[in-house]
Amino acid sequence: MNRTVSSLVVSLLSFASATVVWGHSAVEPAPRGDDWWKQRQQQMNQRVAELGTKSEVIFIGDSITQGWEGEGKEVWAQYYAPRNAINLGIGGDRTQHVLWRLENGNLKGLKPKAAVVMIGTNNSNGEDNTVSQIADGVEAIVKKLRSTLPDTKILLLAIFPRGENPNPQRGKVLQVNQIIAKLADQKSVFSLDLGPLMVDSEGLIPRNLMPDFLHLSPAGYQLWAEALEPKLAEVLGGSAVKAAAKADLTGAWTFTTPGPDGQPVSFPMELQQSGSTLTGRFSRGGDRWLNLENGKVNGSEFSFTVKRDRPDGTSMTYKMSGKLNGNELSGKTTTDFDGNEMSNDWTAKRN
Repeated sequence: MNRTVSSLVVSLLSFASATVVWGHSAVEPAPRGDDWWKQRQQQMNQRVAELGTKSEVIFIGDSITQGWEGEGKEVWAQYYAPRNAINLGIGGDRTQHVLWRLENGNLKGLKPKAAVVMIGTNNSNGEDNTVSQIADGVEAIVKKLRSTLPDTKILLLAIFPRGENPNPQRGKVLQVNQIIAKLADQKSVFSLDLGPLMVDSEGLIPRNLMPDFLHLSPAGYQLWAEALEPKLAEVLGGSAVKAAAKADLTGAWTFTTPGPDGQPVSFPMELQQSGSTLTGRFSRGGDRWLNLENGKVNGSEFSFTVKRDRPDGTSMTYKMSGKLNGNELSGKTTTDFDGNEMSNDWTAKRN
């Protein structure tokens, strides 16, 4: 074998070796074939074209980021809509899908002051990608943002924990977070780990923050926004958004609703709020009470059900919803009475 052929063989072997070590799915930009995915990609590109340089901040990620348009929409309206923020999150995306999107319109014409990035949890499923491969994918995204948007500050979030209890996948995500934290130079890239806020003292993820132990509730998005705000405001160079006053329904109330003859009837009601969970009871006179069930709070709005036994041995379920305004509640009750839906308005005042 002559020297030229030998050198060529060595070069090919070296390239092949490098491909084995470095070439993997997490860093290879790839679109997804789903029609809904293509449609959302187009919709995001349209949003990008509409706002252009008016957008101060962009959010990049998967379903957890896309959820700002669902469970997090009220928080988004308070914190990010005034900043012309753009949501570049698509459910199910992995690092390779984000890389493709960033190369195909998601960044065109933008000059945001900040990019909030959290991605990688979908790469951590099973044996899809190793810890180092996921970290490579996140690093590739950071490099893409730095090259395309050199004046944009990157707020790189650690991947949120997942699964109610400590588990191997959480451990995998934690190892990724330890690696990508080193991408921060505290000048253009800043690392933030909000994960500890998502678990309790026993390492469990509270259901009121993540109902399915992966995706956030309104309370979870509120927590995210409040924790991110100091650094985001610093990067944007403006005043921090003040957290909205949290609804607190805990206390004793006087509940008033129309009676059978149309005249108002009042009786005591006790409520206890814990995060987004609402419990309590209604007085039926004396020592008799009806307990609230399925109580939920979302911002200033709430809902619950109450069951009442009837003399014939059956029961009626009252679906109740309302809104808090200062020290007053106003709402509506609906119930099925012998096949007919009945509805009444009600009010309550704090004692």
